Amino acid sequence: MPEARFAKALRTELAHDAARLGRRKLGSIFFGGGTPSLMAPESVAALIADATTLFEPLPNMEITLEANPTSVEAGRLAAFRQAGVNRVSLGIQALDDTALKFLGREHSAPQALAALETARKLFPRITFDLIYARPGQSLADWQQELNTALSLVADHVSLYQLTIEPGTKFEALYRTGAFTLPNEEEAAALYEETANITARHGLAGYEVSNYAKPGSESRHNLTYWRYGDYVGLGPGAHGRVTEGNALFATRRHRAPEPWAERVEQTGTGQTSQEALSPQDRAREMLLMGLRVTEGIALPRFNARTGLTLEQATNATILQAALEENYLELTPTTLRATPEGRVRLEALLHALLV
Repeated sequence: MPEARFAKALRTELAHDAARLGRRKLGSIFFGGGTPSLMAPESVAALIADATTLFEPLPNMEITLEANPTSVEAGRLAAFRQAGVNRVSLGIQALDDTALKFLGREHSAPQALAALETARKLFPRITFDLIYARPGQSLADWQQELNTALSLVADHVSLYQLTIEPGTKFEALYRTGAFTLPNEEEAAALYEETANITARHGLAGYEVSNYAKPGSESRHNLTYWRYGDYVGLGPGAHGRVTEGNALFATRRHRAPEPWAERVEQTGTGQTSQEALSPQDRAREMLLMGLRVTEGIALPRFNARTGLTLEQATNATILQAALEENYLELTPTTLRATPEGRVRLEALLHALLV
């Protein structure tokens, strides 16, 4: 799809939603999903101008753009800074060329380091991602790689353990024995060392896979984890928007061409808007809120879902999780302990009713 058509459709969809929702407060903008850094910087600037005119921008608004560290995308970073982006998220994933090839990435380790250096000179805030617990990666390898990345630049990093998702090429290769992953004990040691290294660099783990210097947490992602409202625009985008007393889950058409056609015909590429039940809201809020170190404020949980914690969870499982020190409960907060966050997926599966 021509970039100009795509950008025009995004601006149309933004104006459509703003007219429907009214002049709400705007705390962050995130250009993500795919390769937003291939957009023309002029298009990014126009979208920022529209959003900050149609909504009420809060002070120190966070505007993030995802970019890959290929030479083409890294070369446009200065133009994106000029367009109004004040935080860049670099998809580095590894500082090892063999690992990058395995992960299917198009950039090299030297390109990744060069992109970090470029970003550091341009942006007040930078984040990047690395994937660890890769095939053949030792604890010493990961220590060196993470220390190298953090010594270059970091007020925020996302550090993910490699997982095998069903239906991917990785799953097929894994089942044939083409590669092996660290066992549970090795993966736990890698996770623990990740927390140690980031702490030495002044970054605290504030979410399962995210680490930041105090005050540098991702405001945009915290909106998701705190179960706030957000508008999702563009192909395949999801949103959560309060209208009246209802919270709606919204979804846009996934394929770019049909999405653009819908926008051109009706003003929006939205394909569904579903009112979430109290139980749905409670489930989503627990799934998101227990990922963050701060946990869930129970008065807000009650206000957002219409349910008490007791109504939303299995009492037996909740009590067992508290006794095993996987969860902590005070009169005002429910949070997962470090031990609980490691087991969060299994814990939530059992906890939710």
